[in-house]
Amino acid sequence: MRAPRLILPWVVWGVGAIAYAIAIINRSSLAALGPAAQDHFAIDATTLATFPVIQLIVYAGLQIPVGMLLDRLGPTTLILCGGLLMTVGQVLMATVHEVWLAVLARVLVGAGDACTFISVMRLLPEWFAVRQLPTVSQVTALTGQVGQLVSVTPLALLVGAAGWMPGFLGVASVGLLVTILAALVIRDRPGVGTAFERMTGRLGRRSRDARSLASAASGESTLMPPPATSMIEITQPAPTAAPRRAGFWSRFRRLLRIPGVRLAYWLHFTSPFASHAFLLLWGTPFLIGGVGLDAAAAGGLLSVMVVSSMAAGLLLGPLSSRFLERRVWIHFGITIAIMLTWTAVIVWPTTPPLWLLFVLVIVVPLGGPASMIAFEVTRSHTPVSFGGFATGVVNTGGFTSALLVILGIGLALDLQGAGSPEQYSLDAFRIAFAVQIPFWLLGLVYILVEQRRTKRWMDFHGRRLR
Repeated sequence: MRAPRLILPWVVWGVGAIAYAIAIINRSSLAALGPAAQDHFAIDATTLATFPVIQLIVYAGLQIPVGMLLDRLGPTTLILCGGLLMTVGQVLMATVHEVWLAVLARVLVGAGDACTFISVMRLLPEWFAVRQLPTVSQVTALTGQVGQLVSVTPLALLVGAAGWMPGFLGVASVGLLVTILAALVIRDRPGVGTAFERMTGRLGRRSRDARSLASAASGESTLMPPPATSMIEITQPAPTAAPRRAGFWSRFRRLLRIPGVRLAYWLHFTSPFASHAFLLLWGTPFLIGGVGLDAAAAGGLLSVMVVSSMAAGLLLGPLSSRFLERRVWIHFGITIAIMLTWTAVIVWPTTPPLWLLFVLVIVVPLGGPASMIAFEVTRSHTPVSFGGFATGVVNTGGFTSALLVILGIGLALDLQGAGSPEQYSLDAFRIAFAVQIPFWLLGLVYILVEQRRTKRWMDFHGRRLR
């Protein structure tokens, strides 16, 4: 029985990671289809930008509510709800021609996406040892990037060959199959049944005998002990507990009083938005309509971008685990490199050479894996009872900045009279992508401020990173 017990955590994680990859496919399904979407719905650049912007608004706006539900209902329930919402959204996207219905489809996709990532992240401390978490977290993000890779080239080829409706119905079908698999495999923690087992009322032997990799030998719980802190009081609930809705703002304020949580928010705010803006919408229009590459070359560069992100995830996991004291500075350096690379492309006096574009698609996607450091910082400073709530708060950072940047680029193009594929120009894209610079500067300043406050707080409370 010992070997199956040790394999089960990896099986649960594997299905959860696949569910996250499907969520990324759904999130990024317009990544290489911007011009096709403009033709399909007969829309300009600003309207096109509203698709991912509204999707990200829904995603970011639901992070805190989903985080609270996650602490109450568990990750399995939310992963299944997320999968069903995204399936319905993609079926709608496949079958409508009206813009407002397409927007509704992206709302459903954003809502389902919002349920998935933080739920998968919440599974990890239940099944893995603390030292394994940075690496497993990065590999989870890497698996998600496989979904990004699928949305960049195969989905675009499928839509080009079979048409808009078959392409999006295919995505919906795969998502539904993975949701069914999740209902049969994923367990919130050792000793708890799958969704199917809970519906039937029969707990299988594999679920009863499950052990995490943190406690396979002793059979003890894998929950991480909450850090000693005077900022959040850890108490046992009274027999006559207050209604569920009570205490939200109190919990929220108490959470944000911890400087490490604020630091994690700004880490997540600062590094990934450039990659999101490029991969989710504006990369293909920039490379084809701005730089003048053909569709095959643009798709190749986007694929290199995804592969770079995957490789970075493999490296950053062990690095952040080994150098806990320097992980914030690793993130800071990566963000500086992204900003300098984009600045070089923006100010280049002529058409950016291919080697510079290659550097761009290598460096910019490093921001995605770097943003995962934010969740390690969150875990270091947050009691486990606040785990889902805190993860939801921090996860709003990068998506808030991403939706503002995506919308800002679309508005900047339209204000220059370059809001459609026929009017795209390199100079217009240079000005539009300069919208990113204030966001980098704001985030970097606040990282420095909150890092100093976090260090003072830890020194005062005698805390060490974990």
